[in-house]
Amino acid sequence: MIRSLDQMVEKVLSLHKKHRIAVAWPQDIHTISAIHKAVNYGLADALLIGQSTEIISICRRAGIDNEIFTIIDSEDEVKASAEAVRLTRSGEADITMKGLVGTDKFLKAVMDKSNGLMLPDSVLSYVCALELPAYHKLLFITDPAVIPSTSLEQKIIMAKYAAEMAGKFGVNKPKIALISASEKPSRHFKSSDDYKAMCSMAEKGQFANCIMDGPLDIFLACDKKSVVIKGINTPVNGDAD
Repeated sequence: MIRSLDQMVEKVLSLHKKHRIAVAWPQDIHTISAIHKAVNYGLADALLIGQSTEIISICRRAGIDNEIFTIIDSEDEVKASAEAVRLTRSGEADITMKGLVGTDKFLKAVMDKSNGLMLPDSVLSYVCALELPAYHKLLFITDPAVIPSTSLEQKIIMAKYAAEMAGKFGVNKPKIALISASEKPSRHFKSSDDYKAMCSMAEKGQFANCIMDGPLDIFLACDKKSVVIKGINTPVNGDAD
């Protein structure tokens, strides 16, 4: 089981597999530094799509050899996003990465019905792995960025995405906490009914190999002392993945 981001890097390095990453609009030092690190590790080959003169200038200021990248000139972030998606869709790249481009413009390219990356009837969601000093393992969060107000169907798919991602980190039976402002179901929160339905599905085995409970507040999800103090019986037990 991978418990830290450093362990994640070690695991990826041990696979000895290189991917091609198409980066949309890498017009900032943070994006270029991150992709430079991936290339130096031997994890990736990078295709940088943006204003080539600015990319080269950023590389020089940071002491990075721009020759290690394939730079594809693009005049604006919309066209850069479309080209990054096209490269991935065509198989010329394996991964599409967002640079300094606005999220709305980047996702518009990803979700384009004719030329995007979405499969039919799929849901675009976001899962992130957090390494927190006060927590004993990585914590996977979904969805803090893409879907602001979710339907039951979307919640089900998001939970399955998160469980699948946790599985790739060696979490064989993830504990999924369905987070709300309170552990008490309330008619004021639409999520209460959705969480009840999802927990019922989990009890029937409709979520493969996971433990699920909710609604839970963040303390009951991630702090065992809070579980004891509140006297709540939950299978997540302050140990959410």
